[in-house]
Amino acid sequence: MNKTTILVAEDDIHIRIGLIDTLESEGYQVIGADDGNEALDAFDRETPDLVLLDVMMPGKSGYDVCRAIRTKDALVPVIMLTAKGEEIDKVVGLKLGADDYITKPFGIHELLARIDAVLRRAKKFKNPAAEDKTKASFAFAEFTVDPKRFKITGPNKSFDLSKREIELLKLFAAYPDEVLDRDTILSRIWGVDYGGTTRTIDQHIAILRKKIEKNPARPIIITTVHGAGYRFESNE
Repeated sequence: MNKTTILVAEDDIHIRIGLIDTLESEGYQVIGADDGNEALDAFDRETPDLVLLDVMMPGKSGYDVCRAIRTKDALVPVIMLTAKGEEIDKVVGLKLGADDYITKPFGIHELLARIDAVLRRAKKFKNPAAEDKTKASFAFAEFTVDPKRFKITGPNKSFDLSKREIELLKLFAAYPDEVLDRDTILSRIWGVDYGGTTRTIDQHIAILRKKIEKNPARPIIITTVHGAGYRFESNE
């Protein structure tokens, strides 16, 4: 049975070696890269199953690498590693197609849980039986979501979507006009073992609103129900 391969792109040698040793002890096959250019070369050469990507690296930044990876592979899981902990960095990474982020310093058990969660989600997308179901286009408000092309199209506009954004839209479309609390969204989209916070949801919703709302500051499609969660206003 082939081992799951993880690419670790991290310019801090101590962190990189620590991650490689830990992941190998968990049974993963690990490839190390110490800058952005080497990370892209390793990605093309090894086609890893998951990428751990430091944001601040010499050569090409983690953002540049993530953007390049997404032009080659829309599904491979990417987890961004950031030392800044600033919301803007996390939002940028998510917009570029990262599946998750984790702020340094982090606990190894948290990292392993995040890796396990994104790998399980990726496996669902690669399963042929599940793939047929996940690739059917569906309506959302005045838009059409096309999972095959990772696109959402509406009157006179079209935007690219990440697979996480597609999952969120599918979930809201399945429960029109119902309030979905953050814990429910986390467990359904990120998995019950996800170790992050509900701020992850808020950041993804903010990005989605910029694509589908006429005025993201005053949303009318995905609305916030204060103290409860979010609701897709179907107007049906």
